[in-house]
Amino acid sequence: MSLLDAAREVREMAYVPYSRFKVGAAVRGRSGAVYRGCNVENVAYPEGTCAEAGAIAAMVAAGETELVEVAVIADSPGPVPPCGGCRQKLAEFGRQETPVLLATVDGASMATTIGELLPGRFDISHMSHVK
Repeated sequence: MSLLDAAREVREMAYVPYSRFKVGAAVRGRSGAVYRGCNVENVAYPEGTCAEAGAIAAMVAAGETELVEVAVIADSPGPVPPCGGCRQKLAEFGRQETPVLLATVDGASMATTIGELLPGRFDISHMSHVK
């Protein structure tokens, strides 16, 4: 199963009673394992969880801390990029050159990288004075 297929499959599990906007995400860890996540809404906005955050949490819960590929899919007119918070989360666990595939359920897609999604990212180098 491709990474995009994994994201497409998990998208169907999204809990979105308020927006009805399902998003699925899958990340591939350094080991090659695939971790999936879907958005989970909560009536107390903004207490929901994004699909990307769910996939990253699944990866970390499995003992991995580096992702090497990302796929995100939604039912929208064009590919939907991750929100700002998820861009930072992706940057925490991936490298600037890590490929990200953004897709729609109708087949449109856009290939990018974590670095292109989050130029000027905040990272550990900014914390070098902390001991």
